[in-house]
Amino acid sequence: MTTGPPSGLEAVRLRWGWMGAALGLLAASALAGIVIGPAGLDPRQVIGELVGGGQTSLSETHRAILWEIRLPRVVLGGLVGGLLSLAGASYQGIFRNPLADPYLLGVAAGGGLGATAVIALIPSADPRLLPLAAFAGALAAVVLTYAVGRSMGGRSAVSLILAGVAVAAFFTALQTFLLQRNADTIRQVYSWILGQLSTTGWGEVAILVPYAAVCGTALVLHRRLLDVMSVGDEEADSLGVSSARVRGAVVVFATLATAAAVSVSGLIAFVGLVVPHTVRLVVGVSYRSLVPISAVTGAAFLILADLAARTAASPAELPIGVVTAFIGAPFFMAVLRTTRRYVA
Repeated sequence: MTTGPPSGLEAVRLRWGWMGAALGLLAASALAGIVIGPAGLDPRQVIGELVGGGQTSLSETHRAILWEIRLPRVVLGGLVGGLLSLAGASYQGIFRNPLADPYLLGVAAGGGLGATAVIALIPSADPRLLPLAAFAGALAAVVLTYAVGRSMGGRSAVSLILAGVAVAAFFTALQTFLLQRNADTIRQVYSWILGQLSTTGWGEVAILVPYAAVCGTALVLHRRLLDVMSVGDEEADSLGVSSARVRGAVVVFATLATAAAVSVSGLIAFVGLVVPHTVRLVVGVSYRSLVPISAVTGAAFLILADLAARTAASPAELPIGVVTAFIGAPFFMAVLRTTRRYVA
């Protein structure tokens, strides 16, 4: 006896079931990220502190560690991971390629160039200038990618991808030139490039929250249109969906989300590729489920990766990009073996 696809009600229940599992994973990851560290915190006391508004037996030292060090870092990791995974899922949908990631259109190269310019050329600059420069560089790269793509004959997926490759190569060349001229800054630049989630309080979180709210809402609202776009531009246009408008809107919001994440965390590799593809293998190909569940799962993934980064070689701390690459590179090779039909 064969079973057909789930009915509408069953699909909704299944979708909410997977979302509940993802939220449970996020909660467990966040608790682990808060309580595990050089100064261990009691999970029950931490939960009581968070839920009860400070009416717990936590010492003043442990309370300061919780509210000023651990919790801001966990929240920042969740926001960065969620934004990168959300952008990755959206890029994979809009370009109809499960191997697309948030850095496809040159965001990484642009952000790297902006950060390198500040570190190498303005060494005494206000630290707050670094994320602004990285954000501006990331946006500039994507704007240039769009301009080059249009000059190649429109805003089709292929034109944008090819333009992104060219722009990324150009920005990377400029970054290499700056590094060669300012060799004394190489260590600091590569420390930023490999990714970091070190915080000095809630400032970095405050930077990301508006982008997470606006871009997250916009991309989630576009998830049904991504399902329509999966059939191809001509078919989507025939169904009354403007493929050019949808692609432009998704690229704008996904780029803003990625640029904001990069500006405070550096270039954390593979999150936007590994998480959405893993979610796709588990929950299916519908972007109605894939987009929001990828965001929640990505938040949990980066919190756990950051936990590994700061505890695996304690008291030293690994760059979080090393941890995500260690996980993501083997996964990427496995994906290439199982998705050759998409890239042949």
